Amino acid sequence: MQGHLIGIDVGTTSVKAVMLDAAGRRLADFAAGYPTMRPAPGRAEQDPEDWLRLVRRALERFAAVGGPVAGICVTSQVNTHVFVDGDLGVLHPAIVWQDGRAAAAGAGLEEAISPEEKTAWLGAPIPVDASHALARMGWMQAERPEIWARCAHVLLPRDWIVGRLTGQLACDPMSSVGLVTPGLRYADLLIARLPGAAERLVPLADPLEVVGRIGPGWPLSGTPVVLGMMDAWASLFGLGVARDGEGMYLSGTSEVMGVVSRSASGEPGVITFPEWRRVRFHAGPTQSGGASLDWVARLVGQDVEGALAMAGPVEDRAPLFLPHLAGERAPIWDAASRGGFAGLSAATGPEEMVTAVLEGVAFSARLAFEALERSGGVRVPVIRAGGGGLLSDLWAQMRADAFGRPLLRMAGRDPAAVGAAVMAGVGIGAMPDLASAAVALVQSDRVFEPDPLAVERADRRFALWRGLYESLRPINHALARGSLS
Repeated sequence: MQGHLIGIDVGTTSVKAVMLDAAGRRLADFAAGYPTMRPAPGRAEQDPEDWLRLVRRALERFAAVGGPVAGICVTSQVNTHVFVDGDLGVLHPAIVWQDGRAAAAGAGLEEAISPEEKTAWLGAPIPVDASHALARMGWMQAERPEIWARCAHVLLPRDWIVGRLTGQLACDPMSSVGLVTPGLRYADLLIARLPGAAERLVPLADPLEVVGRIGPGWPLSGTPVVLGMMDAWASLFGLGVARDGEGMYLSGTSEVMGVVSRSASGEPGVITFPEWRRVRFHAGPTQSGGASLDWVARLVGQDVEGALAMAGPVEDRAPLFLPHLAGERAPIWDAASRGGFAGLSAATGPEEMVTAVLEGVAFSARLAFEALERSGGVRVPVIRAGGGGLLSDLWAQMRADAFGRPLLRMAGRDPAAVGAAVMAGVGIGAMPDLASAAVALVQSDRVFEPDPLAVERADRRFALWRGLYESLRPINHALARGSLS
């Protein structure tokens, strides 16, 4: 391969980017964060110009490294939507995937569609929840009709960034969650349920297609840009997962579970993507992984590192924690659920609360992962894991114990960016396929083996923990309605 590869990830809290050579050696990297605005309870917004500013800084850094760049690929958070005019001017702050304002709009669409229709249209009963593109469009249409009238396109962050870099608009089928058929075309019958939606969607293209070149006025102008895929898919390849029976655990703001299996059982609550290049991805994103740690750190007056340092081993009578601080996604998809502790006593201190939060996040991930395995009809023997939430050895070991199987932690804290670089290599033709590219470019760090005694304890506590949601559900839903009647 002549030239380096660049992968860029526009994530929930930051832009991360890497420059790799053909052997996977990291020549340079970049990471910088941006704010999320929360103008009202249940709402989360970002300024897309923040993303673009940091992408430019990343490209400037890589241009300064020198040497030819063979290709670039961009990935991003999804179920985050940017409403733009015909010139790609932003009309409204980006509505982030965590935002629940469109729950009622989604519920209205969901109630009018049978599970059989969704399975026929989408290949699986994927829910139309508050983060679904049609729900967001429905909210904008009803609540901001003046913006809806000016809106030419509804874009994912990656699509908007690529559009600004190259002048070309496209989206890949896998990133269009809940909008495409098993044949990788738009699900026209579903999309037609919301008038005006179809004309605001951009054309679909293969994720490995070179959609354009970086335009004038940008660092590395003229470099081919590969379209890429959503962050979960990119992380799949960035963690070295591309074959049937393999699975991943991506830990960041949320926990994203993934299993590759060409079989599909239609398991409720699982996002089952259409098969693409012999890869069928069963995904289960939870709502609050690292976000739960951030919350408890503030609660105990620490930063994240300080809170992690307070945590200790799990004991039999330790409190349990339900990490539904902003509702929950896979596998229960309940926007009204909320967090809660069980088993607090006068002896409970900050250390025990932090430990309970870490365990609760691990259990929510286990619940989702087990649903994925049922969906794919497989049991993953070793889970490939990565992301910023797995840098803590204590938390990584807790997850291995909670899952009862080894976790292979991959190097670095930016698997989505690495996965984008993998796709860049394949997209420009420098590498024959994703599996071989992942082998060449992805490097591992350490294996965490489950402790048998800790696994037994985790199994007992997980059985209790599963009852927390059902026990608290009627209370949380009554509170969400503003009534205890």
